[in-house]
Amino acid sequence: MTLGTALQSTLGLIVLTYCGALALGVLLAICRICPVPPLRAAAAAYVTVFRNMPLLVLLVLFTFGLPDVGLLIPLFYNAALAMALYWAAFVCEVVRSGVRTVPRGQLEAARALGLSFRQCLTHVVLPSALRSMVQPLANIFIGSALATALAAAAGVAELTFWYQQQANLGGRPLTAFAVVTVLYVGITLAAGLVAGGIERKVAIGR
Repeated sequence: MTLGTALQSTLGLIVLTYCGALALGVLLAICRICPVPPLRAAAAAYVTVFRNMPLLVLLVLFTFGLPDVGLLIPLFYNAALAMALYWAAFVCEVVRSGVRTVPRGQLEAARALGLSFRQCLTHVVLPSALRSMVQPLANIFIGSALATALAAAAGVAELTFWYQQQANLGGRPLTAFAVVTVLYVGITLAAGLVAGGIERKVAIGR
């Protein structure tokens, strides 16, 4: 296994995890603020369970539990699914908190104009709430990116797995560790810079 392959695997895992978490997290947040009590209760239960479950436990559960029930998923996608489900609970709370920053008067004005619940969300609430959600969502991206290192415990051939392989082969473990560290730091710094640029653009648009 080469370093380039391991880096490509890590980046793919990060993208799949975050995109999945973002999509599911927004859906959960909508359920938590919708006027349907069963949906609110189900979303709240989901968030409570996944926010209080260690990610490594969830990864191991998916890796060894899904095959037992007949679901044979490649380890890479298995880990991406488990981590997306986990981080979606945190995205949900960020979105829900962002929605709370929108003045109630804006929502009441939108409803007075005859907008439906969906239209209020897409045209009024979410665009206004985005300003307060950029940095927390970036923090979740960084956290999920660093957490992909746990995928090595589930057998996914990513950067941490590559380091373990180099150490087991008796090469230069400290050099391999330094390379992996630099790559992770580079990913998180790049994410921070992108988030900062988005936050500045949103602030200018106020």
